[in-house]
Amino acid sequence: MWVAELTCLAIAFVLAVLAGPAVIPLMRRLKFGQTERYNGVESHLAKNGTPTMGGWIFMIPVVLVTVVYALIKKDWGQLILPAVTLLFGAVGFVDDFLKVKKKNKDGFIWWQKLLILIAISVGFACYMQFAVKNGASIDFMFLGKNRTISLAWIYIPFVAFTMLAESNAVNLTDGLDGLCAGSSILVFVLLAISCVYLFVNKTVSVFSATFVGALAGFLVFNYHPAKIFMGDTGSLAIGGALGAAALMCGHPFLLFFGGLLFVFEALSVLLQVGYFKISHGKRIFKMAPLHHHFEKCGWKELTVTYTFWAFVAVCCIVTYVLARGFAR
Repeated sequence: MWVAELTCLAIAFVLAVLAGPAVIPLMRRLKFGQTERYNGVESHLAKNGTPTMGGWIFMIPVVLVTVVYALIKKDWGQLILPAVTLLFGAVGFVDDFLKVKKKNKDGFIWWQKLLILIAISVGFACYMQFAVKNGASIDFMFLGKNRTISLAWIYIPFVAFTMLAESNAVNLTDGLDGLCAGSSILVFVLLAISCVYLFVNKTVSVFSATFVGALAGFLVFNYHPAKIFMGDTGSLAIGGALGAAALMCGHPFLLFFGGLLFVFEALSVLLQVGYFKISHGKRIFKMAPLHHHFEKCGWKELTVTYTFWAFVAVCCIVTYVLARGFAR
């Protein structure tokens, strides 16, 4: 049952571990280093210059393994998820490149990035709606049982919103060594297990397992103290992949509840910015996103990371238990 998933996971892990020693020196030679904010967490200033754009370390193995698997199985539907991952990652790469070139935290103009990501999301939504049977349907499990609902014409904006929200939420979570990678591994594990035992979607289970292996390989280099950061190259790729995978299996609630940390991280920024504006300079949190608030409260970086990983693990376990109960 797990042969394909575990094989792809293992190969992706090995490829990512082998890619790290090649990518990290390359990024150093190209001087693609992180620029830390001087008004941020003081301890992070030591990370200034750490190579970024490390998302390629896990993105390339994911794309290679899933494409080869699709060719072996002659299942061209397997190609849509790595395509979305690569496209979201490419947007992040350009954003990272512009930041490095300008030597600051500003990359794309916000509306440029938004329009490109919307275009990719709409393209994926059109594929799901017109090329996949029942592709425009999603399942809700909070109505007393698992109910399938066809979203019809509102499916495309729903997909666009889901993928944009997820990619931005994951992007905001990428602020501590290993935090985003470790949290994403747990959510991908949830998707893989759910698509094997509950919802039977081989495309999503193989893709998710492959991502678990590749991210685990990347975490070897991204664990504190990080030798390389994933950058927007990696965080946008992960967010797009998570959103597309959850939508493809028809159960986006897995992503919302299992990835509740991403939701909280994004909400902390929205609340902070909104309250700052209406209160004329007051703040709810010492610093947003949420992980920086805890650092400002005196928590060590690893303490925040481990606590957040544990929270994601609990969310994923509870989500799976609930999904299993409603799937019966």
